[in-house]
Amino acid sequence: MRKTGLALLVVATLGGCGFSQSNWNPFNWFGSSEEVEVIDENTNPLVPQKSNTGMFAKKPPPPYPGVPVGQVKELRIERVKGGALIRVTGVSDYLGSHSVKLQPENDGVPIQGVLTYQLLAINPGTPAGGGSEIAREVTVAHSLTNQQLEGVRTIKVVGARNALQSRR
Repeated sequence: MRKTGLALLVVATLGGCGFSQSNWNPFNWFGSSEEVEVIDENTNPLVPQKSNTGMFAKKPPPPYPGVPVGQVKELRIERVKGGALIRVTGVSDYLGSHSVKLQPENDGVPIQGVLTYQLLAINPGTPAGGGSEIAREVTVAHSLTNQQLEGVRTIKVVGARNALQSRR
């Protein structure tokens, strides 16, 4: 009983001394998300242009036919064994959007500590507008390993009209 009481006293003391705000605390590994400005990728001079030439050049995968989801509504990053899970909810402009995907930008390499994803979905053949926001919500999750998270301080998800980011 003494050991349990001593352990509770130590935890309470550390919680009051700033441990709750520390990076060592697993419950605040990434903070809550915040809205950031969307920058058009056509005007970003920091995006490198790739050359895929040569006899043994790896062929790029076929382009994903999805389009950016209208609004990123929620971004949550949860710690899991061996990495993290990114969970994103967005609101599509059309009813029936499907096959939602988080498409990494810059081949999944963080730029200045920021790992950026685009929230994409495939719209139905004949898009129907309207409907309630709840009916147009789409959700997707994407996992990252600890190796992929090395050097990452911020995870950012970009939609058509807004972006959310979460920082460590």
